[in-house]
Amino acid sequence: MTTITNRFVAAERALRTAAPHQLLDAVRRVLTDQYAADSVELFLADYGLTVLQPVSVLPHTLQPVSVHSSPAGRAFGAQEPYLEIPSGDLVRVHLPVTVRGDRLGVLTVTLPGAEHAEGCLGELAEIAEVLGHEVVVAERDTDLYLQARRRDRLTLAAEMQWQLLPGRSCARPEYELGAQLEPAYAIFGDNFDWSASADRLSLYVTNGMGEGIEASLLTNLAINALRNARRAGLPIDDQAALADQAVYAHYRGRCYLSVLMLEFDLATGRVRVVDAGSPQMLRLRRGVVERVPFDAQLPLGMFEETDYVVQEFRVEPGDRLVFVSDGVYDVASPGGEPYGEAALARAIQSTRLLPAAEVPRAILRELTGHRGRSTPDDDALVVCLDWRGR
Repeated sequence: MTTITNRFVAAERALRTAAPHQLLDAVRRVLTDQYAADSVELFLADYGLTVLQPVSVLPHTLQPVSVHSSPAGRAFGAQEPYLEIPSGDLVRVHLPVTVRGDRLGVLTVTLPGAEHAEGCLGELAEIAEVLGHEVVVAERDTDLYLQARRRDRLTLAAEMQWQLLPGRSCARPEYELGAQLEPAYAIFGDNFDWSASADRLSLYVTNGMGEGIEASLLTNLAINALRNARRAGLPIDDQAALADQAVYAHYRGRCYLSVLMLEFDLATGRVRVVDAGSPQMLRLRRGVVERVPFDAQLPLGMFEETDYVVQEFRVEPGDRLVFVSDGVYDVASPGGEPYGEAALARAIQSTRLLPAAEVPRAILRELTGHRGRSTPDDDALVVCLDWRGR
């Protein structure tokens, strides 16, 4: 027991004292010395959630691996360690690297023998978790991990939008959240934001206006205005009013932003809502999918000094809420048929067994099939919330 504790403490200390750009080198050294690892590699999920990109510095390079059809991808999707036994005596252990439900990637460790691997699997999983936390902190001081996440170059607008997002998934005992934006490398103005306290979860889903830098600037202004009002402790109707004023003061009604704002009471499931535009919400409850309508109010920044009214509803344990932008339900097939609410309901039913973090990507894959081509004409945003309650 003492040996196990000592080597885990050594691994944790090595990660916490390493330079931000040397986390992989630090974990590689300690796993080689303390766990007899033959090799150690870190893979991070790309922005499109299609591949796991190696964290490497030239000339040391590896090929990306698929999220959907690889042993590392299996560990990433299931969020469980996976043992791969190639030919010979070596065993490859794939460990999810996740921080509070936000799935970052996979740590792959090659060890001598299955018995040795199984004996230290719990420790390795904890080390992968510590590594994830250190990667998140290190991203403030180095571009290495952000560069590793991109398989293609981001447009400037996409760079601005991804930097604005809180993450792509998160989890707490009361709920699990997952979200995804497409096209990942050239997004326009759609966005999502969330923040949790001891008692509340705030969730915003925005449908941007325009294209490129102008759309990204509009979204940045609106989201930061909402955050500023939220952090001042204001209720969501006043948050909407202040953000509305900020957008109108800058654009004078030429540009505006649609947003669906929700505030969940974690203890009761009571939800306060401001619907200022076009994002839609569908609910899967006891096997039935239905759209939950709200009284639509004016988008942020359309007119000067708009007043917003709060509506309420309740979520029950077991509910799944799916939020989409108009880049999902308005998408047309090659024959001109819109994707629509019925197709979206079928997609929600077909993905009901997947965890919330995987649902957005699965729905967007189905949407690509309906569209008949890989490149969309507009942003497509899907957010999934599984409510467990207390």
